[in-house]
Amino acid sequence: MDFQVSEEMRVRLDMISEFMTREVIPLEGELLHGTPETLAAGVAAAQAKVKQMGLWAPNHPVEFGGLGLSMVDHGLFAEAVGRSPLGMTVFGTQAPDAGNIEILHKYGTPEQKDQWLRPLVAGEIRSCFSMTEPETAGSNPTLLATTATADGDHYVLNGQKWFTSSADGAAFAITMAVTDPGAPPHRRASMIIVPTDTPGFDLVRNVSVMGHSGSGHASHGEVIYHGCRVPRSNLLGDEGGGFVIAQDRLGPGRIHHCMRWLGIAGRAFEMMCRRANERVIDGDGSRLADRQVIQHWAAELDAEIRGARLQVLHCADLIDTEGAKAARDEISAIKFVVANTMLKAVDTAIQVHGALGVTDDTVLAYWYRHERAARIYDGADEVHKTSLGRRVLRRYAMP
Repeated sequence: MDFQVSEEMRVRLDMISEFMTREVIPLEGELLHGTPETLAAGVAAAQAKVKQMGLWAPNHPVEFGGLGLSMVDHGLFAEAVGRSPLGMTVFGTQAPDAGNIEILHKYGTPEQKDQWLRPLVAGEIRSCFSMTEPETAGSNPTLLATTATADGDHYVLNGQKWFTSSADGAAFAITMAVTDPGAPPHRRASMIIVPTDTPGFDLVRNVSVMGHSGSGHASHGEVIYHGCRVPRSNLLGDEGGGFVIAQDRLGPGRIHHCMRWLGIAGRAFEMMCRRANERVIDGDGSRLADRQVIQHWAAELDAEIRGARLQVLHCADLIDTEGAKAARDEISAIKFVVANTMLKAVDTAIQVHGALGVTDDTVLAYWYRHERAARIYDGADEVHKTSLGRRVLRRYAMP
């Protein structure tokens, strides 16, 4: 892998880093203590400045308003903006919109792209992704129970979803539902575009996560589909192609998530080190940083973060050069390695901050609440470890 960053990308990263420090991180006070309306106004103002800087939606296709970054460059971008919970949104690359944009670009018809993709990239509307169900195992999507039954020129959807992230205020959902229950397991389901104002699409609630229900983009909705009728022209890709599309969405999406997590880990690490150097713990003026245990924590985290970062960039480079299929093992590995590295960094930073760490006077407790799910969504750690371990062991099996 060539570790050289182009001069153009280096300039962009410098601009992003300065903008994050000056414009985005100060908005965290509104995120933690303000009102949703005030926060939304601040984010909108920052988004306008990002567009003026020519840095809006950099990972998206050029023909739809993005910069068309490579996977490696987008990974570096995601790390830079991941330093704040607001970074991805301010730059127009937030999940689940980013993943929905990828699959609409690859599988959408020209009509679907005009109606949904263009305004989504432009930030004029938001979307949600509706796959997870409360009564079926997310680790095995062949068990999906939500159905989309063909009825003339329409599909009629029935079922229950939850953790349909960002459904609150979204213009449409990309919904995974069973279109042919008699087909082989991985050909039963399809992806269908469902406008959220369709009768029968009911957002029941924003699911409370560790005591916070959230609102708008920062929410996870429970959705009931009952007799929800949409045109068959809303089918995304081929009927029965839902699993293939989901994998296309999740592979690159894990690069985005993992590099964002590394942005979190990096900032949590910096906060930990500053706190250790500032916190006086004895009458002789000694500080936390003088304690060997803190020095060990700093050394271990520094090494783990750097190692995780190299793993992700290697994986991104492999996707760029050989495709996601060739990077299958690397994609599985980074998902559980980076999630745990990030959570260790946040947890250790909280420990060094003491009582301050569990308050909302810093962003650490927010990350502790909202990023714990990193070890669950897009495939639980155990699923990735089992899948990767099985493939690794097969390579050493006796002929």
